[in-house]
This record gives sequence, C-alpha cells and structure tokens, in this order.
Amino acid sequence: MIDINLIRRDLDGVVALLQRRKNPQPFLDVPRYIALEAERKQIQTHTEQLQARRNGLSKQVGQLKGQSADPAALAEVMAQVSGIADELKAGAERLEFLQAQLHGLLMALPNLPHESVPEGADDGGNAEVRRWGTPRAFDFTPKDHVDIGQPLGLDIETGARLSGARFTFLRGPAARLHRALAQFMLDMQTEQHGYTECYTPYIVNREVLEGTGQLPKFKEDMFWVFRGSEGGGGGGGGGGEPQAAQYLISTSEISLTNSVREQILDALALPIKLTAHSPCFRSEAGSAGRDTRGMIRQHQFDKVEMVQVVHPDQSYATLEQMVGHAEAVLQALELPYRVVNLCGGDLGFGSTKTYDLEVWLPAQSTYREISSCSNCEAFQARRMQTRFRPLVNGQPGKPELVHTLNGSGLAVGRALVAVLENHQQADGSVAVPAALRPYLRGREVLTR
Repeated sequence: MIDINLIRRDLDGVVALLQRRKNPQPFLDVPRYIALEAERKQIQTHTEQLQARRNGLSKQVGQLKGQSADPAALAEVMAQVSGIADELKAGAERLEFLQAQLHGLLMALPNLPHESVPEGADDGGNAEVRRWGTPRAFDFTPKDHVDIGQPLGLDIETGARLSGARFTFLRGPAARLHRALAQFMLDMQTEQHGYTECYTPYIVNREVLEGTGQLPKFKEDMFWVFRGSEGGGGGGGGGGEPQAAQYLISTSEISLTNSVREQILDALALPIKLTAHSPCFRSEAGSAGRDTRGMIRQHQFDKVEMVQVVHPDQSYATLEQMVGHAEAVLQALELPYRVVNLCGGDLGFGSTKTYDLEVWLPAQSTYREISSCSNCEAFQARRMQTRFRPLVNGQPGKPELVHTLNGSGLAVGRALVAVLENHQQADGSVAVPAALRPYLRGREVLTR
C-alpha cells in the first residue's frame, strides 16, 4: 500500500508515477480522492473545534456547580454539552466512513515504479540485461515437452479427466524428475544461499492475501475454499462468497511474507531469508487461449519460493542478490536463459522493480519466464504492519517499515519443461544434468 502521506504531500507526483504503468484507465480517481480528503479535513477540523468548545463548556459546568448557580442556567449549559456530544458522534461515524473509502482507494493502487524501471506499455518494453548460455543446435528436429514427456509419464489426458483443463498427471520418470528438481532447488537455496526452509499452509485467510497484495485486486485469479455448510467447493470468479471463505495460495510468497505480519522485528534479526516448496493454485482469469498445450500455464503447479525481509537501505542490493540465486539454479541445470528488467507497463501490482528470468525453450524457439524477482519496498509491510526497530547510536529507535522481496527459485513445472526440451536426445530419451543425478539415484538418462 502506498503511504497516504505521500499522496497528500505530492498528489501530482504520485499520479505521474502511476501513469508509468500505462494502464488504459487511471488507477486513482483523483476527483473522488480530492473530495473525500477535503471532507475528511473539514470534519477533523470541525471535530477539534467542537472538542475545544465542549471542554470549555464542561469547565463552565464545573464552575456553575461550584457557585450554586441558577439551575436553569446550568441546565442550558449541560444541554449544549449534550448537543456537542451528539454532533461529535455523528462526525465520528462520518469520519469512519470517509476513512474506509480512502482506505479502499489505497488498497486498489499498485506500487510506484522505481526510477530504474524502463518505460513501456507491455512486455515489448522490457529491457534485456544479460544472457547466459547458448541455445543448443540440434542435429534433429526438437520436440516439445508434451511429446518428449508422454513416454516418460507426463499425462495431460488423465489430468484433464480428473480435474479439467490445465491440470497434469505425472507418473514414473516424469514424476521422479519433478520431485528431484524441487529437492535440488531447496537444497541449493538453503545450503548455498542461506535461506531457512519452511513448510507453510496452502489455505490462508483473506487478510493474509490483502497483506501481500493479491486481494482485493486479484480476487478473480484466486481459488476460494468454503468450510462446512457454508459452501460446496472453491473456484475463482463469481460473487457472494461467505465471510468465512478462505483461499488457496497462488504462491508461497503469501504465507512466507505474512509470517512476520503485525510484528516489530529486532534490527539484528534482519535480513530474514525464507524458502519453501509448495503447490500454487491460480484460476488464470483472463488467460483463455494462452499456452493451452502442456505445462506452461497450469491451474496447479509447484514452485520453490524465495522471500527476504530486509532493512530498507539494503533492498535493492538484495534484489540483485536474489536474481543471482535464481540464476544459479538455471546454470546448474545447464539451461540457457536471459534476464530482463520489466518496464512500467509489465510490472506486477506490488512491485517497484522486477527482473524476470526467461529460459530458452527449443520447441518454441523463444525465451519463456521461469522466475520473477521483485522488490516491493514497504508496500507489503505497510499492509501487514511489519516493522523493525532500528538502532540509533546503539539504542533502540522508533519502529520503521521493513522492505520485502520475493522471487521464484524456480517454478518447478517450467523447469521440468525446460530440462525435457533442452536435454532431449534423438532417440526420445532425456540426458540428466549432472546437478540432478544425485536426486535420481545417479541416473544419467531418462527413458520410457
């Protein structure tokens, strides 16, 4: 959430930064904001005046009582005090309504892009930062991951029969490769990069999703879960869900980041580095017709997530570090990739700056996203009320908001796709990258 005081100080500057996101419609209804803010100020000023007047009258009541004044005069003054109390109550109710309206406006606003974010309306404006590895030159026509994976146990038909489109069933070598990738990624992030492995809930409450920014903006992208007699199932989309509705996580960033919600952290505890392997559930609202073949875009997929909670002075250095942590996985898997700096029009809702890592897929002859690493600055922390107490001259200071970052280290299903396609062999088998062999009982080749 953007700092309301920043909007109050520099409304034009905030609007200009939001416009860098190139949304067709303005994110902020400026006339409505100005009207709400003006009425809020008016009520607060009037409230202060009423309180001062009430205090004066209350003092006068005390004096009249001490002087044994005329009962009629005392009753008149007390009636004025009572009338002010009623007016203050009405003002408080109106102010609560206005604050709720302003809070709703704030919750719908995305984060402000960092100055280093490129200009651009969509992914065509993203700036390539670097490449690693050279796409392989095949001496045969490479197959896509579906054709390679089917003999190895990648079963699209059974997944669709069980759950519908965009679900996959894995068995045998394909399932084992999927598990090996997740274990390898976790080991690298914990043993080499210093993250603490976590196991988190896959179902979370509404306020948790508000904390990391999935709600209210992306409600239609979530799968809802209804408890007991309050509903019969979950699904993204639709309305009228009961108050008790919970949500399946779309990434373990949600639960990892919220693990420090409503806390004041010790400055010496920073940075906090967390990782988890979890399934992720996304309804993919608005993605009809995109990546319908195979495992590129699924309703359920696995991901190894990285989250860091850091001192504000360290967040951009940490962002570069986390990109390196994701790159290390791709390099160990011998997968060519590139790093791109997302432009304003392609930036995620809660991010000030994001790097995407895009892996080379031979069957598509293009790079496809396999990781996003983002700095959210204080955007999530302000929603979660997560602060730290800095040390000032060796003494605890006033609490400040932390900065939060997240990144994929990596998306397991897309890594499986990339391994199958980049390491396929002419006979239909798949060469196992050396880094994965300890997780596959030493096997060097996957076959039917």
